[in-house]
Amino acid sequence: MPDVILGIDPGSRTTGYAVLSEHQGKLVAVRCDVIRLAHEESHAKRLNIIYEKLSSIIKSIKPTACAIEIPLYGVDPLAMLKLGRAQAAAMLAITQQGLDVQEYYPKEVKKAITGNGNSGKEQVAFMLRKMIELPEDKLPNDATDALAVAWCHLTKSNLPVSATSKKGHQNNAKSGWADFISKNPERVKGL
Repeated sequence: MPDVILGIDPGSRTTGYAVLSEHQGKLVAVRCDVIRLAHEESHAKRLNIIYEKLSSIIKSIKPTACAIEIPLYGVDPLAMLKLGRAQAAAMLAITQQGLDVQEYYPKEVKKAITGNGNSGKEQVAFMLRKMIELPEDKLPNDATDALAVAWCHLTKSNLPVSATSKKGHQNNAKSGWADFISKNPERVKGL
């Protein structure tokens, strides 16, 4: 049975999640979606929704690995506190199912995908589309971020994946972001 990685991008208004697996030698995003919480005014109820929805997702997909992004910057201390609580609710849902969870910093996630920890969301999304079969063309940003976390975990943990499914993720001049720049110089800002 192939590894099934659940990636989570915690948020107090929108929590992204993605399920990454290998199928017939290709990496496939089995599910990429968001848990929308903005309709709920109570922060405590939002945390409960995160916990319940992720618990249900974990029970249904039975991941072999779970990874979550660490929220670590923000201007508003209250917003950071709420993000930390959302992360805690997600981690509790994972650990209550008897699974371990690995945490990754945003720069670490970006670097695993593009080779540059300061990459923008568009760059990360572009590379993910090149490396992973997606369920749909346009994903919500938080779902894309969660997929990036799952990919980061895959590369950092050395889980067994066929060579063909990692195709295109060598950080050299002929592939990845460098290849995109050489083929699309007009799309790069600041050059």
